[in-house]
Amino acid sequence: MADHREFQAAVRVEKARIWSAWASGGSVMLAAALATQDIRVVGVVTQVLLVGGGIAFTVTAVRMTDRLNRKAETARRDALGSL
Repeated sequence: MADHREFQAAVRVEKARIWSAWASGGSVMLAAALATQDIRVVGVVTQVLLVGGGIAFTVTAVRMTDRLNRKAETARRDALGSL
C-alpha cells in the first residue's frame, strides 16, 4: 500500500509539472503576441502561429495527463487487487 501512495504522489507531482510548463509557455506566448501586435504582418503571423501552437500544447498536456491517469488507475488496481 505504501508503494501505491508513493506512486500517487509521483503522479500528482508530474501532473503539476505538466500544467505548470503549459502555463509558463502560455505566458511566454502571450508576451510574444503582445510584443508584436503593433507590427501588422508580423503580428498577424505571430498570433496565428501562437494560437496553433497553444492548441497543440493544450492537446498534448491533456493527453499526457490522461495517460498518467490511466497508469495511476492500473497501479491502483494492482495494489488493491480485485476489491
